[in-house]
Order: sequence, then C-alpha cells, then structure tokens
Amino acid sequence: MDIDAFEAVHRPDWDRLAALSGRRRLSGPEADELIRLYQRVSTHLSLLRSVAPESPTSALLSARLARARTRFTGARSNLAEDVARFFVIALPAALYRLRWLTVVVGVVFCAVAAAYALWVASDPQVLATLGTEASRRRLVEREFVDYYSENPAASFAGSVWVNNAWIAAQCVAFGVTGLWVPAVLLQNAQSLGLTAGIMVAYGRTDTFFLFILPHGLMELTSVFVAGAAGLAIFWAWVRPGPRTRLQALAEEGRSLVTVALGLVLVLAVSGLVEGFVTPSGLPAWLRIGIGALVLAAFWTYVLVLGRRAVAAGQRGDLDPADAGYRELAA
Repeated sequence: MDIDAFEAVHRPDWDRLAALSGRRRLSGPEADELIRLYQRVSTHLSLLRSVAPESPTSALLSARLARARTRFTGARSNLAEDVARFFVIALPAALYRLRWLTVVVGVVFCAVAAAYALWVASDPQVLATLGTEASRRRLVEREFVDYYSENPAASFAGSVWVNNAWIAAQCVAFGVTGLWVPAVLLQNAQSLGLTAGIMVAYGRTDTFFLFILPHGLMELTSVFVAGAAGLAIFWAWVRPGPRTRLQALAEEGRSLVTVALGLVLVLAVSGLVEGFVTPSGLPAWLRIGIGALVLAAFWTYVLVLGRRAVAAGQRGDLDPADAGYRELAA
C-alpha cells in the first residue's frame, strides 16, 4: 500500500475528525458525524498498522482517535469521586487486609525494643558502652526532653513528618526484597530500646513514656503498617497462589502503595502531635490521652470502613478498567 497516496485520499476525514473533537459544543448531526468518522478513521488506522505499525501517520491517527473517544465516552469519574473512593474504599480496604500482620509486626518490634531496654538497664557493663557517664546524664537530664522543644513546633512537626513518611514509603517500596523491612524495623527497635534502657537505668522511666507515648502510639503504628505492607508485597512474590508472580506483584503493589499514600496523611497528624502536644505544658494524662484518641480514631476508621469495603469485594486495587486485564493462570 502506498502510504502517501492513502494519506492524500483520507486526509480530509482525519482533519474533520480533529476539528469536531476540538469543538466545545456539538450539534446532533455533528455528534452523529463524529461517531461515523471515528469508526471510519479506526478502520484507516487498522489498515495502516497492518503495513506500517510504527509510522508517524499511525501515531497521528491514534492521537486523534483518542481525543475523539473522550468526546463521546466522557471522563470515567471526576476528581471528587476519585478522592472519596480512595478514602472511603481503597485505603481502608488495604489497611484492613493488613490488620493482623500489622499486629504481628508491632508485637515483634515491641518485644525486641523491650529486650534491648532490659539488657541495657540490667547490665552496667552494657550501659557503660553507650557513651560516657557525662553524655548519658546529659541525655537523661536534658537532651531527651529538649529534642521535642529545641526547634519551633511547626518546623519540628514538618521535619518529623517528612522523615517518617520517607521511612514508611521505603518500607513499602523496598519490601519486595524481603530484607529491607526487617532491617529497618530492627534498627528502629534497637534505637528505641537502647534509649529506653538508659532512661530506665537512671530512674527516668516516667519521662521516657511521657514523651514517647503521645505521638509514638500513632507514629509507631504507622511504621508497623508500612512494614506489614512491605512484607505482604514480598510474600505475594514468594507465594503468588493461582496468579503468576508478575500478576501477584502488580496487584499487591498497586493495592499496598495505597497504604504508603495514606500513611503520609496519618503521619502528618502524628507529626502535629509530636510538635505541639508532646512538648506542651498539658497534664501528662491529657497528652497521652490525645495520642490514644488519635490511635483509636485510626483503628476505628480501618475496622469499620475497611471491613465494609473488603466485604464488598474491594482490596484497595485500581478499578478493573484501570488495572487492565488479567492473564489466566493455573
């Protein structure tokens, strides 16, 4: 087929299709003409692709057909509907699916941190390896508490939010390796346990919990959720079930990246608590109570909306139209 001659004959139809697609309003006859031209130009594109699939003319027709298609199909949904679906269906469904793994990760994390704390607090030789006497007393008497108030509350909350959101995103993104999540969780549990051990050894257990619990209840839970999401992606690769490994990774990755996006907002709330509530002069019971209330609100959201979404068959994945077709596998 002579492509130049083919283009010369059919160029008026292609230009007319482009003109109708670009109009803000179409009359009834024009809308009918748009449909007819769309069908005709689709046939032209099929013929071109049979002889020259990568030609500039094929690319031009593909773009014009795509633009015309949006005129008579319309957008699938608007922004408000997508945002509502994310917060009411996709995010709670993804979090709900991770609930038990999140609990397991949290229990193991706390057990490791407690073991380090007991080790440091009960063994003077171990305590002596954690800096000089002067540096340890400086941590216990000033630095641990001053850390939460030495910078303006707003900037401190922002820096904490960015740091924690980055850690959570890494856990989800690199969870497929199977090594990143355990390493990050172990490092954080060790750091928390060593600090707790020093505070306990110097009789400042109450101070430690007072300045950790208000924000730590939600902050650590977010880390546990991120770790659970990363491990779930890894497990989908190891044991894909009736799906191919690529399908399992794609489905779990799409579903659980939703968790990373949601945790950005959750950690923003935790950062506000850490910046404005933890170092405040509020009574201890109120500071810890605010942290507990934030945590309770999070789990209520997950268990109520998440259970409803999962019961309706949702997993937190994209709609089938956006996710694409699945390859049959035995």
